[in-house]
Amino acid sequence: KSIFTIKMLKLAILAVVVTLASASTLADWVVFKQTYNKIYASDEDIIRRYIWQSNLQKIQTHNELYAQGLSSYYMGENQFTDLTSEEFVNQVNGLKVNRPLNPGTYQTGLYKGLLAATVDWRTKGYVTPVKNQGQCGSCWAFSTTGSLEGQHFKAAGKLVSLSESNLVDCSQKFGNMGCSGGLMDDAFKYIIHNKGIDTEASYPYKAEDRKCAFKKADVGATETSYKDVTSGSEDALQKAVAGRPNQCCHRCQPRIFPELQGWSLRRASMQHHRTRSRSPGSWLW
Repeated sequence: KSIFTIKMLKLAILAVVVTLASASTLADWVVFKQTYNKIYASDEDIIRRYIWQSNLQKIQTHNELYAQGLSSYYMGENQFTDLTSEEFVNQVNGLKVNRPLNPGTYQTGLYKGLLAATVDWRTKGYVTPVKNQGQCGSCWAFSTTGSLEGQHFKAAGKLVSLSESNLVDCSQKFGNMGCSGGLMDDAFKYIIHNKGIDTEASYPYKAEDRKCAFKKADVGATETSYKDVTSGSEDALQKAVAGRPNQCCHRCQPRIFPELQGWSLRRASMQHHRTRSRSPGSWLW
């Protein structure tokens, strides 16, 4: 009898724990939806909550590895946590590379001791605040503006936030496809041909394709040329980053990027140069 009573007591305690955990999870789910303005019908709400809980478990498991020094990046909840990996990639991965990339074989360490060991362009006034591309494959546009904003600051001494929507809406003739993807080189070609790009203030960003609304009177920066860093050469990248902010795009990896919060760069000569996200698919160096 006493053994039976103890077993029943354990089951009762377990039921209470499960109930409390479920209530806590439900409360957190409500907070998540309120924070990121998520509204779902009842059936979809069940599915989204399951995906969200699964991703939270993945975040917790990974961050335990990070805390032990077994991973170079950590993860956290954000507006993508109720999406599957495939949904995330389809929504934000807009980089369209239209040429083969050959990594090549290059000697490294050429500039060791000659260039600054660290550089953070944010502290020098070159970098505008973090922006958000939303559910639009416009990472290429954010990468373009981030790079040009830094170059404009270097030349004019004034930091101006530039319009991503100007590029999304107006650069199709140069090979870009708005929210369906694009390439920074094609965006630069547009800016050069167009003799400028509007300011963010005059042409605010919306995560959608719209009719081009460029106005010459609202140009915030111009460009005469651009240059790609030699593919595969870390020394060329180090030299470029030491002189000014540069851009690079990362292919969104489904298992990492949706909940990526921060990382430490560990490769060769680039390990002390800081990256900052412009949007889920593109980073400013």
